[in-house]
Amino acid sequence: MPAAALTAYRQRLHSRQGTNATIMASNPLDTTQRTLLSPGPLRPAPRSACVVVIHGEDLGQRADIGDAPVLIGRSSESDLVIAHKSVSRAHCRIWREGDGHRIRDLGATNTTRLNEHRIDGEAALADGDQVTVGESILKFISQDSVEASYHEEIYQLATHDALTELYNRRHFIEMADKEIARAMRHRRPLSLCIVDVDLFKPVNDRYGHISGDEVLRRIAGLLRGHARSDDLAARIGGEEFALLLSECDATAATAFAERLREAVAAETFVLGGEPQRITISIGIAELAPERAERTALMAAADAALYRAKDEGRNRVCVEAH
Repeated sequence: MPAAALTAYRQRLHSRQGTNATIMASNPLDTTQRTLLSPGPLRPAPRSACVVVIHGEDLGQRADIGDAPVLIGRSSESDLVIAHKSVSRAHCRIWREGDGHRIRDLGATNTTRLNEHRIDGEAALADGDQVTVGESILKFISQDSVEASYHEEIYQLATHDALTELYNRRHFIEMADKEIARAMRHRRPLSLCIVDVDLFKPVNDRYGHISGDEVLRRIAGLLRGHARSDDLAARIGGEEFALLLSECDATAATAFAERLREAVAAETFVLGGEPQRITISIGIAELAPERAERTALMAAADAALYRAKDEGRNRVCVEAH
């Protein structure tokens, strides 16, 4: 990562000011809104210890080790997925124990190795340890390590959109594939919302890209404020966003989308010194057997979005199944 880009990213984070964010209750059908003073769309609080793939398949991927154990393997159910034939579906598990961390091999065909030594059952981890999983090598980084801060910034740059600080398209696709697989396996509801800013090109043409960028940042803040902690929000195109809503069927997703649409429509955007109203259109598709893959689910949500545009914009449409 170029040093200039990393420095600019640090400066942008440190210059952030607090903003007011409207958030929704955790129940997607609950229409109660609460306004809280928040520090705005900053990067997450300092992460706990983590493992980072430093060699082999899925180079650069990382998994944070918090209160819950981290499963590493080839299965989509894993917390850190390494999609290579040398990796077992459930290869190893890492967890926090007291002030330290431990690792256990789960009977992998290619036994997990710690610093080139086979793990006999389980072992303690120390900062900088290297874990071999199939043909990939992971590095364990403790919470207090200076290197953890560096990897945190690199992780943010790799997974987040620089303008809005929502997830970027690449990371959204990776996470969406994982969530869709889980929802299908456990037969749980899941819905995808694709959000597009109405008539955004004239905003850029008339007021300039700086004003256009501010519109996108403001709308991203509303998306972030309305989404629950388990939802996945991303900027996937120029003025296009995606929200993957876990445990939400089409009815709950529609209620959520309507609240978001109304919140954007109620905002006043000052462009070129003039107060303006901006609206969004939203297309929704619920996970179903005929759209059990991400590409099919996104195509269905796109079709609903196009219908919302054709019907006059500033509306929510659902693709039936």
